[in-house]
This record gives sequence, C-alpha cells and structure tokens, in this order.
Amino acid sequence: MMDITAHPTVREVVEAPVGDEPGLQVRLVHAYRAPVAEVWRALTDPDRLARWFLPISGDLRVTGAFQFEDNAGGTVLACESESLLRVTFGGDTSIVEIRLRAQGPDETEFTFEHTVPLAMAGSGAGALYVAPAWDMSVLGLGLFLRGEFVGNPATWEGTPAMQRYARQAIDAWAAAIELSELASAAELAAAVGASIAQFAPDAP
Repeated sequence: MMDITAHPTVREVVEAPVGDEPGLQVRLVHAYRAPVAEVWRALTDPDRLARWFLPISGDLRVTGAFQFEDNAGGTVLACESESLLRVTFGGDTSIVEIRLRAQGPDETEFTFEHTVPLAMAGSGAGALYVAPAWDMSVLGLGLFLRGEFVGNPATWEGTPAMQRYARQAIDAWAAAIELSELASAAELAAAVGASIAQFAPDAP
C-alpha cells in the first residue's frame, strides 16, 4: 500500500493575487532524488510527460498554446531552462508555476503552485477540487523518476492503491485548509465530501 507519509510533501493553501484580483493558491514543495536536469526533462519533454501525466500537443515555447489530452490546455507564460515553468491551465486566470532548485547533484527541490481568482475558488475549501489531483501527479512524477511508474496514468489513478492515496491526500489538504483559516467548517466539510466523490469514491 502506498502511504502518503512515505512521500513527504509540504502542502499549503494561501492567499495570492491573480493580477489585480484576490486569489487562492495551493502550494506543494517536494524533494526528488534526481538531478534537476532529469526532473526538467520529465516536465517538458512530451514523450516523458505522457508517461507520468498526460499526452500533450501544441507549441511548447513561450507564448505557445498547448493542450493535454482529455484535460485542460493553456499558454506557456515563462520557461527558464531547469528552473522555472509558468503556464495558464484551463483559463487565462488559472496559473500554474513550477520552480526547481538543486539541493545537491542528485536531489531537486520541486515547488508547485496553482493560483486562481478567489471568486473562482469561493474560499480556501476550493483547494480540495484540484489539490488532490496535483498531489497524485507529484507522486506519479516521483515514481517515473525512479523508473517504477508504468502504464496509463489515467488508469493508474483509478487503482485501489491510488484511491487510498487520494483519500490520504484529501485529509492532508483538509488539514492545510483548516490551518489557513480561509474556509468555514461548513465549507470545508462540504468540499471534503465532494473531493472524496471526485478523487477517491471507491477508497476502502
């Protein structure tokens, strides 16, 4: 069984502006035992992306538009080799930013942030509609980097092991939201229920 504690990740839900609008951001910080160059290739090479995330098409240069198969598309806003990737994801005001930093020759600090307008999220509880999916992607990338991840990522996310992992991730994000004080108890409880139905409906 995959245990979320075996893949330690810092999870935060914070306020962050989107342009001139108030926004909500989910942030994950994780360390991979792989060189920065290897992590960067896994994030930006279409063949590698398809093996742990989703097939991608389009123009993967700055200002270029891209589309993930059966998922969101967007525009590349910034791309600094082996250090920074910033894109829109599913809409012009939905911003994903990934930063990489070498922690040594074979370890990379991976910081992931997804920011949306607060009007879209509703409250801090809105994080539960996206964050568990990103959590599973962080795990999938780690397995790929270790040479353990094989098969169709979309199918893999529906396996019993990943359902259990997703359920643990939901609890971890609920704790982060509670700590942020950006949602009421009622908002949080409703979002937890919706998140379980979306990401872990068959979790034991």
